[in-house]
Amino acid sequence: MRKRLIQVFGFLISTLGWLFVLCTMAMDYWRIVQIGGQGGSFIIKVAWHWSNLWKDCFTDSTAVTNCRDYPVLWSVTIYVQAVRGLLMCGLTLGFFGAIFGFLGMECTYIGGAETTKDKQLLASAVFHFFGGISDIAGYCLYINRVARTTFANNLQPGQLRYDLGTPIFLGLVGSFFILLGAIFYAATVYRVIIPKRTVVYAYAPRTYMAPRTAARTYTGYYKPGGRAYSQYYKPYSSRQYGSYGGSSSSKISKLSQTTPERMSERDAFV
Repeated sequence: MRKRLIQVFGFLISTLGWLFVLCTMAMDYWRIVQIGGQGGSFIIKVAWHWSNLWKDCFTDSTAVTNCRDYPVLWSVTIYVQAVRGLLMCGLTLGFFGAIFGFLGMECTYIGGAETTKDKQLLASAVFHFFGGISDIAGYCLYINRVARTTFANNLQPGQLRYDLGTPIFLGLVGSFFILLGAIFYAATVYRVIIPKRTVVYAYAPRTYMAPRTAARTYTGYYKPGGRAYSQYYKPYSSRQYGSYGGSSSSKISKLSQTTPERMSERDAFV
């Protein structure tokens, strides 16, 4: 249950991040500068210069906007082309990441077995991660370009010191949402990267030995003290007293020792 909640939350937050990035590409005021409106003047006049990835505009105090669209691709400023390319590349990776994420989530009934779904979700996390990095690189490139002119000591005639607009911050927040969603995806399927270790205990081989007394058969006679002669004395005992087994051999052996004396006395009396 916890795994499903994390995956759903990762899907929602990554999708929200891609929506932020997509909206910034169509928004205005990527950079903006205000002209006029200085205190002490009899008539306050305010105008704004602003631009985005597609056009450069001027808005006067009467809210009339005049724009100049950027020309064809090959004549656009190099850093604008680079920012466009990085953002489009990130959106493409995000598209594939969203598809793999939808197929690989545990709460969906498509995508295959559990192992296959985990691999698909891991691929989605990789797509989201590199897509978010691509978007961050595009925004940082634009910020660097604006900051170079803003904090420059000497500017060329007619060059303005621009400030960063709202789309830059919204795009950075969306990029971090994308990376956070990728982390949530990877956290639920980290077993695919690091498989679970199985501990195998190796035991030394053991041989079972039956008790020696259980399979031993004693032949011969027993001493009066109760200690039996072992099988190593078999030739001696069998030669004189015969072969006997078990406890009956001890009784017979006692009789064989005392019988000659008693029989001789009786015969003598008779």
